[in-house]
Amino acid sequence: MKNTQQNAKHSLFALTWPLFIDFALHFLTGALNTFMIGHVSYQGVASLAVGNQVFQLAITVFSFVTIGASVVVTQYLGSTNKDAARAVVYSSIGFNILVGAVSALGIVLGAGQILHLMNLPEHLMTDGRIYLQIIGLCLLPEAIGLCLAATIRAHGHTQQAMWVTLAMNIITFFGNLLLLYGWFGLPEMGVAGVAISTAVGRIVGMVILAWMLFKYTGIKIYWSAILKPQKRMLAKIFHIGLPAAGENLSWMLQFMVVTSFVALMGEKALAAQAYYFQICTFILLFSLSIGLANEIIIGHMVGAKAIEQARVQLFRALKLGFIVTAVVAILASLNGKFIIGALTDDSEIIVLVSQLFILTLFMEPGRTFNLIVINALRATGDARFPLYVGILSMWGIAVPLSYLFGIYLDFGLLGIWAALAIDEWTRGLFMYWRWRSGRWQNKSLVAA
Repeated sequence: MKNTQQNAKHSLFALTWPLFIDFALHFLTGALNTFMIGHVSYQGVASLAVGNQVFQLAITVFSFVTIGASVVVTQYLGSTNKDAARAVVYSSIGFNILVGAVSALGIVLGAGQILHLMNLPEHLMTDGRIYLQIIGLCLLPEAIGLCLAATIRAHGHTQQAMWVTLAMNIITFFGNLLLLYGWFGLPEMGVAGVAISTAVGRIVGMVILAWMLFKYTGIKIYWSAILKPQKRMLAKIFHIGLPAAGENLSWMLQFMVVTSFVALMGEKALAAQAYYFQICTFILLFSLSIGLANEIIIGHMVGAKAIEQARVQLFRALKLGFIVTAVVAILASLNGKFIIGALTDDSEIIVLVSQLFILTLFMEPGRTFNLIVINALRATGDARFPLYVGILSMWGIAVPLSYLFGIYLDFGLLGIWAALAIDEWTRGLFMYWRWRSGRWQNKSLVAA
């Protein structure tokens, strides 16, 4: 009864809206830096773009720990085993400190070689190296901060994590005013100023998260426990995190291949794809937020062995996801020309992107279906099935159909994105079949 009451406190809506704002703020951090330095020089924008790609790739490499830790923590909390949940938190932080330190060291020492490999123009190399080295130092506090934020969310405190992200953005914004534009007589430091303000924001965010961890969960920072991760807990974390990371990596690679098909259509098609992808990313935040909120709730329920409640909870989340996504997709399709017209005045690109908005009505519900059910399966401990189906669908459907529709049949971008939509729906339906089969019910990582 106690577990059921605890789960009831974590309503889907109460968890979802802070997550949406949190993700949106993370999304806007890069946009904020790009917009502000764009007022100074377009060369700075180019340096930022390359450096941020490296930074995001590094985060993707070690974020699998936080994905796995979040699921294991929610299950232990559901089973009221707080000591085990605390051990998972310490183990995840300890492992991420190691990976974050290695990543930071590699980027700081190898910044020049990395930028050469990414073909950054020679005249931008100085700014690019400085930015990448400073931003690379953020990887250690970022690795720790990701674990702290995931733990706080797993306890149901998504709103608190959101406020920290907002604080980080405010620090970055005012830091840019001071160091980029040279307010109050400070030197105008250009790209280096943006990197410093971003680094300071993330370090301050990590400190606040550490304080919030103790305030809202009662977990203190014990370095003796953090620096000696438990192998048993790491094994549980990897059981969830590694398949999730593999799925994300597979998606990134297949999208790079698909983008290479778009490149065959010319620079206008590439530009249209870039604009549409950014808009779709914003729409994606809705289903992503619902999916993660639902994952937290189902993780608690599975840990408490409330299997029937978990089954009903998924359908409740899918209903909300479909309603929200349908409304957003309809608004986007009706206002497609206005949206893209606010971003570019190129008539050809406007036409291309406006056509793609028609597909949004079909693709986004499928992607919502996919995301919400995958997160639910992962919350139960059933993490490998989404990886296997994902690899088969991405490389057996998305890539070949993209080439068939987009290049061979000459349907252009419409053909490319139609193939991606079919892939999303295929994976979503397979995930739904897996959930209905009930095979996830014996995948729990914790004892009753």
